[in-house]
Amino acid sequence: MDNFVRRLVDISQSEAAMRARADLVLERARWAAEVFHRYDRAKTMAAVDAVARIAFDKAGEYAEWAVRETGFGVVAHKKIKNELSSIPLVDHYRDRDFVSPRIDERSMVVEIPRPAGVIFALAPSTNPVATVYFKVLSALMTRNAIVISPHPAARECCVDAARTLAAAAEAAGAPEGVIQVIADPSIPLIDQFMRSDKTDVILATGGSAMVRSAYSSSNPAIGVGPGNAPVFVDATADPGHAARHIVESKSFDNSLLCTNESVLIVVAEAERALKAELQKAGCHICSEEETQTLRRYLFHERGFNVEALGRDAIWIARQVGIKVSPKTLVLVTPIRLIGEEEPLSREKLCPVLGLYTARNNAQAMMQARALLRLSGAGHSAAIHSNDTRAIVDYAAMVEVYRVVVNAPCSQGAAGFATNLAPTFTIGTGFFGRSSVGENIGPQHLVNWTRIAYHKDSDVTLDAIAHTAVRQPGPLPEAPSDGVPGRSVADLRPVDATADRDALREEIRRIIADELRAALKE
Repeated sequence: MDNFVRRLVDISQSEAAMRARADLVLERARWAAEVFHRYDRAKTMAAVDAVARIAFDKAGEYAEWAVRETGFGVVAHKKIKNELSSIPLVDHYRDRDFVSPRIDERSMVVEIPRPAGVIFALAPSTNPVATVYFKVLSALMTRNAIVISPHPAARECCVDAARTLAAAAEAAGAPEGVIQVIADPSIPLIDQFMRSDKTDVILATGGSAMVRSAYSSSNPAIGVGPGNAPVFVDATADPGHAARHIVESKSFDNSLLCTNESVLIVVAEAERALKAELQKAGCHICSEEETQTLRRYLFHERGFNVEALGRDAIWIARQVGIKVSPKTLVLVTPIRLIGEEEPLSREKLCPVLGLYTARNNAQAMMQARALLRLSGAGHSAAIHSNDTRAIVDYAAMVEVYRVVVNAPCSQGAAGFATNLAPTFTIGTGFFGRSSVGENIGPQHLVNWTRIAYHKDSDVTLDAIAHTAVRQPGPLPEAPSDGVPGRSVADLRPVDATADRDALREEIRRIIADELRAALKE
């Protein structure tokens, strides 16, 4: 019985230590956020631009590091993603002011920006550094403090990237501690951060289990659902144009973007021409036997084979004994149905593309809808067509919030080949059981207090336009346990031996009383 009690005490001690560690980091972030809220736009953007510049300059270095550490993806493509998440991201929002009050004379409304405060941000292994860049810059543009939790498989590159960005921000005048990173993430520690009342919002990008955990944390959360994008090619599409874009998308970073095409649906009359163009563009069209071999390799009773995650087509073909051209970029697997019975109609974060042939447009659209209901609802879809009626019907049929037309879906839905907002966090909205349906950006990290005058008022707003916004109370003191300039990796729980001893004795007493009571029954 003593051993049982001792184990329970040890568990409680561990939880208390993790809670203390999370509190220490979050208090430092909260202090930084309070200071940051007092910055004007010029001072804010000075820090933002400094971070964007260093992020852009080191995009290639971190791309190589991420591939070396995780073992998957393409260095050249990760470099592009990192670059797009730096200066181009800031330039996209440069004309959006998230700092200054907004005045609408016509509606007699004044809006005052209110940053979220402390953001706890999860970064995935698939797009690690690009996600760190994106979330840090989104937080800085809205004067929020951010704590990054990297995926363990990409821990080293993410920790170094976050520290580099933090140093650049602080050198440009941002408060110390405005960017922090968890150097040794674990599920129990992450859980403490997500559940803490010192966390103002969770920005979750990662696996479904982690996103669900964020939503169940009791804190506000912005998360994403899984992708499983269908791409529909009708008889009016240019087959060469469609094939090149599909291959460009499906092979980009070995299909690690969740916006990549999962199943290609083509009408029967366009099938032959499209297959010929796919082969020219770098596809290997699998035989029935090869398709069955890939099906067994990619999916097992536990789900998708993570060994294939982000691997190139030639590597995957070699694993299963399929002979392909050394120029092969995508493996195309013809399938006869879409649904639970066909594993190849599920999401595949690797360059393997299902191919389904439909009788006509109506069947093709119904199958695309079925694919998304299997998984990927609310996420993304693509269509290659020159028929406006077909494009509109398809967009109305599929339950997604992004429909990419005549463009690569990976880059298009993420806002890099279209004029959608650039992002590495895709909102899946009501269809995907999420709170936001658009591409997530800095606009989702700030709310606005609205001063509303009587609609019949004849007051002018000149006076309020020249009135500076005051923050409540004096500047807070820096946390006594936080040391300026130290990273989270250097922080340890405060020495509270006496408190832990008291906690141990209290827990021992309570458990012993409960056990005695249970034994008497």
